[in-house]
Amino acid sequence: MSERSHILPAVQVMLDRAVPDTGLCAVLVVRLKGMRELQLRFGYGFGNDIMLAARERIVDALRHVDKVFVAGDDNFVIVLPAVRNRTHAMLAATRIVGAFDTPLPHPERPWHGRVTIGVAMHPDHGNSAEWLYRRAEMAHDDAVRLGEPFAIYEPDVTPVEILYGELREDIEGNRLHVAFQPLRDLRSGEMVRVESLARWSTPMHGDVAPGDFIPFAERSDLIVPLTRWSLNASLRHVASLHRGKCPLDVAINLSPRVFVEHGFAEHILGALDIWGVPAETTIVEITETALLTDLDVSVRGLRRLRDRGVRVAIDDFGTGYASFAYLRHFPATELKIDRSFVSAMTTDMRTEQLVRAMVEVAHRLGMEAVAEGVENEETLLRLVEMDCDVVQGYHIGRPVPAEEFVAERLAAASMT
Repeated sequence: MSERSHILPAVQVMLDRAVPDTGLCAVLVVRLKGMRELQLRFGYGFGNDIMLAARERIVDALRHVDKVFVAGDDNFVIVLPAVRNRTHAMLAATRIVGAFDTPLPHPERPWHGRVTIGVAMHPDHGNSAEWLYRRAEMAHDDAVRLGEPFAIYEPDVTPVEILYGELREDIEGNRLHVAFQPLRDLRSGEMVRVESLARWSTPMHGDVAPGDFIPFAERSDLIVPLTRWSLNASLRHVASLHRGKCPLDVAINLSPRVFVEHGFAEHILGALDIWGVPAETTIVEITETALLTDLDVSVRGLRRLRDRGVRVAIDDFGTGYASFAYLRHFPATELKIDRSFVSAMTTDMRTEQLVRAMVEVAHRLGMEAVAEGVENEETLLRLVEMDCDVVQGYHIGRPVPAEEFVAERLAAASMT
């Protein structure tokens, strides 16, 4: 049984005891950075000692009525009863962050750790311990993404969170759709692959933007089932192209979170076997945030895929936290330059030089350079001059429903 299954009932008891007249309650998720690397380097005993020292440091920074739970190898769950408003909860988070300004004591070697904190408020953000925990986790992820030490949960402005149950049911019922966007090889001029994109439409709310439901799934427990659905739905359409003797490579987006699922690499390889899609025609795209979540786990899973022939692309390159040290170890075969750089390079010389440098880095590391966000002919010609390998964007082709794309491709093949 996980630590969370023990902690959430205790948190719920505290929430149930909260008296409205005394103020709000806050639930905090506090994660100590670098604990995995610390344990691997110095041992789990050393890591446990550091966690105990960290807990003592947190307790000293808070009130006697506040409760601190150890929730894993690197994180804590904290309940702050009777806080007047969200500002007081954020002040508590500030005190916790400040408590780690000095190294944590240890007989062998002091360790200078840092924390990242997510905050959710009761009852504003939910009444159950599980909902508050999940929303504090979402806030923690927002803090990591923004490079901030802490963040408070902010409800989505879209109705996606309200539609949590509907999204889950539509994933389970295979009611989402796949769109294919073409990519062109700049040397041959041919369409060489498609990127698979998830699309969701509901009877009541119509089309839900991918920029809304995918990040929501990423922050909730839906990203793994969504990724499994996307993988199988994409391969089903690609298998039709292979059977029709007009194969194309397919790029499928993976969340870094899927690699914490035991055997996920084997699940991908199994899906390729089931659908009869050659591994070497498949590219998995993973964002630079994988380098922040758990580099070791991601690298091990991706290497298993690479060993079987699957290609690996670093997506949205340039917007995250990748360094040359990470690139040296990350088993990537392709580097996708983010659209924010590509779209700006015709109007900003420094951005153009950055894109040129990214292309050169990719080539020097034996990777293909892929530029996304190509929206006009001028951008395309600049990329040709830079010797970029593959391009993608509305100037090359817009996303098309996969059924329609496959039907047109098979029809064209039958006429040749």
